[in-house]
Amino acid sequence: MPRTYCLEVSGDFACFTRPEMKVERVSYDVITPSAVRAVFESILWKPAIRWIPTKIETLNPIRWVSVRRNEVGSKVSAGNVKSAMNKGSGNLGLYIEDDRQQRAGLFLRDVKYRLHAHFVLNNPPHPVGGRGQGEGGGHRSNYPHLANVVQDAEDEALYRQPNTPEKFLNMFERRAKKGQCINQPYLGCREFACDFKWIENPVSEPAMPIGETRELGWMLYDMDFSDPADPMPRFFNARMEKGVVNIPDWNSKEVRG
Repeated sequence: MPRTYCLEVSGDFACFTRPEMKVERVSYDVITPSAVRAVFESILWKPAIRWIPTKIETLNPIRWVSVRRNEVGSKVSAGNVKSAMNKGSGNLGLYIEDDRQQRAGLFLRDVKYRLHAHFVLNNPPHPVGGRGQGEGGGHRSNYPHLANVVQDAEDEALYRQPNTPEKFLNMFERRAKKGQCINQPYLGCREFACDFKWIENPVSEPAMPIGETRELGWMLYDMDFSDPADPMPRFFNARMEKGVVNIPDWNSKEVRG
């Protein structure tokens, strides 16, 4: 059995948007499996591994807050991005005054979770989450011009080693213990940054999940990128039992497209 890791995350606000809400943002009651995956990936993401969320423990009572905020109504076109990448320059700006939209949102507040997940080697590539660029024996240099740039001296010695579970276990444990991350983890929306800490022994933790049991309904599991041109969402019927949501396996019958 692969080793399961536990992270405790907390934040002032969170929004795990229900896809059926077309205009206003309305959050699910608890964090989604795809958001759990993203938190672990923010600490260690490599093309050779794939994080698999297994359990969510809700530590704080579920509370809501209604917020009206400004959002940008458009995004930079992919054509402009490609042109800027090829030419080395380009117009990638958005004019806020032209694209501002004011929308209401129903968000979670004062959230805290214990998230459980393990990883597997991603060979061959796996379509979950859209980042499954699996590789078998070693790291691939996606950015040759950065090949000689040392981003982390302690990881540098591991880069040229064969991809094994022990290699990535060491990377993750060292980063999680130090509070290091590739990008700031967040709770559904980028502006809702969260704190995290590695829980070495979840059983000994004094904080217990809330005692609430409820049906959460159909919840987004993750995006299926089997067809990159037409990614499809997959859902599962989530249930919280005494504050704990057990996440089924991606290939189980409980997960449906």
